[in-house]
Amino acid sequence: MTDPVDWALAAATGARLAPAGPPDTREDVESAVRQLRRASERAVQPVADVTGLEAPFDAHRSVVVGRKAWVTSNVEQLRSATEPVADVLTGDGNRVVRAVGSRTTALQMGAVLAWLSSKVLGQYEAFGDQGRLLLVAPNIVHAERQLDVPPIDFRLWVCLHEETHRVQFGAVPWLSGYFTDEVHGYLRAVDPDAGSAIGRVIAGLRRGQRGSGGLIDLVQTDEQRAILDRLTALMSLLEGHADVVMDAVGPQVVPSVDIIRERFNHRREQAGTFDGALRRLLGLDAKLRQYTEGAAFVRSVVDRVGMQDFNAVWTSPETLPRPGEIADPAAWIARVHG
Repeated sequence: MTDPVDWALAAATGARLAPAGPPDTREDVESAVRQLRRASERAVQPVADVTGLEAPFDAHRSVVVGRKAWVTSNVEQLRSATEPVADVLTGDGNRVVRAVGSRTTALQMGAVLAWLSSKVLGQYEAFGDQGRLLLVAPNIVHAERQLDVPPIDFRLWVCLHEETHRVQFGAVPWLSGYFTDEVHGYLRAVDPDAGSAIGRVIAGLRRGQRGSGGLIDLVQTDEQRAILDRLTALMSLLEGHADVVMDAVGPQVVPSVDIIRERFNHRREQAGTFDGALRRLLGLDAKLRQYTEGAAFVRSVVDRVGMQDFNAVWTSPETLPRPGEIADPAAWIARVHG
C-alpha cells in the first residue's frame, strides 16, 4: 500500500525551509532552554489548583525544541493520525491521491509546516504514544522580545497554557480516543472524486465563497463538515480553557500577567499582508477565533456555576459543548445541569 504522503520528504522539506531563529549566542540559547524546562515544571501545581484536574506527574514530559524539531514532530503526528485510515486515502477509488501524488503532497505539507514553525510557541502531542509538551524556544524568545515583557514571566505563562493541555488529556481518559476517532472519521469521509472537489473549489472561488475554514471548507463533504463542526467546538473548548487558566493564575504566580495578555492579544490580531492572506487561505483565522470564543464560553460558565460544575464538561463526549453552545453557554448549562 502506498502512503498518501511521502513522510520523509515532508520532514526534509519542512526542516530545510524552516526559518532560522534569533541570532543568539550559545550561552543565551542554553539559558533559555534551562528556564523553559524549569517553567514547565513550575506550571504543574498552579494548573492543578485552578482547574481542579490532576494528571499523573510521572506523565509530565516537556521538551524544548527548535523549529526543525517541531516540524519533525508534526510530521510524525500527522503520520500517526492518518496511518489507521491510509487504506481509505490511497484506495483504488480515491482519485485525489492519484491526482496529486504523495511527493507533491509532501512538498506542500513541508512548506506549510515550515511557515508554521516560526509561529507556534508550544504544543501538546495529542496523537501517538508520545504525549509530550513541545516548547519552541526560538519562537518564545522572539515573542517575548517583540512584546517587551519579562522573559521569566512570559515563559511560565506559555507553559501554563501547554500544561493545561497535558492535564486535559491526562485527567480525562476518554478524550484522546474521542479526538482521534473524530479525526479518523473525518478522513474516512474524504471525497474520492478529485474532479468534483476541484470543481467545487473553482465554483466557490468564482462566487467569492471563502468559507469559515478557508480552502478546505470548499472541498468538504457534508459528513466531513458535521464532524469538523464537532471538532471545532472541542478545540474551542480546549484552547479557550487553556487561555482562561493561563490568565487565572494571577499576578502572584505571573506578576506581569495582565500586561502580557494585553500585548499578546494585540500581537495575535496583527498579521502582515502575506501572513494574513495565508492564514485565511489555510483557515487559520478560524483557529484564532477558537481562543476567543472558547475562552468566552469557559469564563461565562465558570462565572455562573463555578469551576467544579464547569468540570462536568469532561464527564463524557455527551457533555462536551455542541457546536451551537460555544456561542451560547447558557444552553450548555441548561442541557448539562438542568
